[in-house]
Amino acid sequence: MDILRTIAHQPGNNSKMCEHTHSRPSEARRGKLEDSSHATQEMSRIISDSTTGKCYCRGKVLGKGGFAKCYEFTDLGSGKVYAVKIIPHTRVSKPHQREKIDREIELHRILHHKHIVQFYHHFEDKDNIYILLEYCSRRSLAHILKARKVLTEPEVRYYLRQIVSGLKYLHEQEILHRDLKLGNFFINEAMELKIGDFGLAAKLEPVENRRRTICGTPNYLSPEVLNKQGHGCESDVWALGCVMYTMLLGRPPFETTNLKETYRCIREARYSMPSTLSPQAKHLISSMLAKSPEDRPRLDDILRYDFFSQGFTPDRLSSSCCHTAPDLQHTSPAKSFFKKAAAALFGGKKEKAKYFETLSKYFCFLNNGCALQPFVHSCVQTMRNEPAVTAKDGGNKQQIRDTIRMIVRGTLGSCSSSSECLEDSTMGTVADTVARVLRGCLENMPEANDIPKESLSCSFQWVTKWVDYSNKYGFGYQLSDHTVGVLFNNGTHMSLLSDKKTVHYYAELGQCTVFSTSEAPEQFVSQVTILKYFAHYMEENLMDGGDLPNVMDISKPRLYLLQWLKSDRALMMLFNDGTFQVNFYHDHTKIILCSQSEEYLLTYINEERVSTTLRLSALLRSGCSSDLCSRMEYALNMLLQRCN
Repeated sequence: MDILRTIAHQPGNNSKMCEHTHSRPSEARRGKLEDSSHATQEMSRIISDSTTGKCYCRGKVLGKGGFAKCYEFTDLGSGKVYAVKIIPHTRVSKPHQREKIDREIELHRILHHKHIVQFYHHFEDKDNIYILLEYCSRRSLAHILKARKVLTEPEVRYYLRQIVSGLKYLHEQEILHRDLKLGNFFINEAMELKIGDFGLAAKLEPVENRRRTICGTPNYLSPEVLNKQGHGCESDVWALGCVMYTMLLGRPPFETTNLKETYRCIREARYSMPSTLSPQAKHLISSMLAKSPEDRPRLDDILRYDFFSQGFTPDRLSSSCCHTAPDLQHTSPAKSFFKKAAAALFGGKKEKAKYFETLSKYFCFLNNGCALQPFVHSCVQTMRNEPAVTAKDGGNKQQIRDTIRMIVRGTLGSCSSSSECLEDSTMGTVADTVARVLRGCLENMPEANDIPKESLSCSFQWVTKWVDYSNKYGFGYQLSDHTVGVLFNNGTHMSLLSDKKTVHYYAELGQCTVFSTSEAPEQFVSQVTILKYFAHYMEENLMDGGDLPNVMDISKPRLYLLQWLKSDRALMMLFNDGTFQVNFYHDHTKIILCSQSEEYLLTYINEERVSTTLRLSALLRSGCSSDLCSRMEYALNMLLQRCN
């Protein structure tokens, strides 16, 4: 009770209470509409919980809602600070109003997640209901955006990752938030985001039983909610798209001068996409704001978009970001990596040990930010535009027959297998062989409207993850058997096998040196260090790019990268055994050409990451869709450009 007396009689508190008390009589006489018990409570700064015996000191107002006000509360026993939602009984006197509060409490009290505002306790007295929540000292994203006007893309990625994490947890608990907006994303002292305000939250129901009421914040409502079709997980994703747009541009996508027009724009999914937005941001926003709920990405898929995979996400933000744009140049994870790498490569044992203990999660994955050789857009004319070969041209006719034989049998000249022949071949002949096979198929296959229905089930190696750091070290990738390779800028190649212990080093085509990571020759120690870092980064931060099975065929030679090239549209990779893979950025499609069982196979991974594997001979007979054909032509042009 001594603590109570100390706080109750502080001069600052007393003066405020006295001023408040002196102003009350005239107000009470004047305002008959005010509840006297409510007025008495307003004057009281000490709140007691009769169920626990704890006492709290009420502080400043943190926010206001439809039914409640939120205050800063301090536990007088422990000193712990809470955000407390106070709902007067007079505001929830009707049964349906009280049910709403009870439902909010029941839903929120069971939630425990890093990115959800923590529910601690609730109690009530004769005047109010009190809900004790986690205190977030940096207020909300709405307050930050008000001060900042717009946020940078790295900041948006930082916050969105946390929102997706918390929202995924909610949906796993079969709870819909139904009121996602900047004002309901709270920021704690450490600049961590917490999803809060579950006043409109509801349990996820089957489609036929979903609530048809229109609830939420007008600018963030989805078309299906406006059309009274019910609120599902997809509606929360729509709101997330509105949130992302608002953070980047400082205004909601459907904001107009009147509500009727806003609702019309929402129903039509009609909004502007300013040129200031990056292509990656536009793509993700347009996906989340798809008019049809089934066309919107799932939460798991959102983080696979280029907006996240091709851009830097800070590991933490300074509190200065609440009012000032961050200077991320000086805290770039790339610089952090180089400092640690330099210490590991050139420092003593202590630095090496520290480096490996604290492998940074920050590796900068900026696929578009590296110094590339200029990609010449005047590529070789596509094969379909070249003149047809006449029967009189005997030499060319023989060449066509040889090419078709290569496609059908997967062989080169008199070699019994492509792998046998490639062991003694040069980089140029590997590329030339792949180019001849692709060219022959494109020149001779008929036109068709679709991909052949026949799809093979087979195993082969392909690139599931990659990272380009060629402006400093080289190009790294992970194969489907979890082998990690790096083609260094000096032309040498190093692979770390799936056992994470065995290293294969290639200085020239076909010449391999094998050693363990623990017994690396002195001249290879620095490259092994970098190789390990690439492996760790891809394991921790990147996702696989398709649904092909990860099966290892020990009878086949080890794959290692010979050539790669990035254009503004795609990434091309050519391997020692003739495997040729091209990844297209904008829609995540991929084509993979390889030789297996004396036959060439072509695998196409579509936008949904679903794969189809075909014999190239089947394409030669039946043709393929224009989409696949155009990708094959583009892949051939990239290969020819790289060879030139």
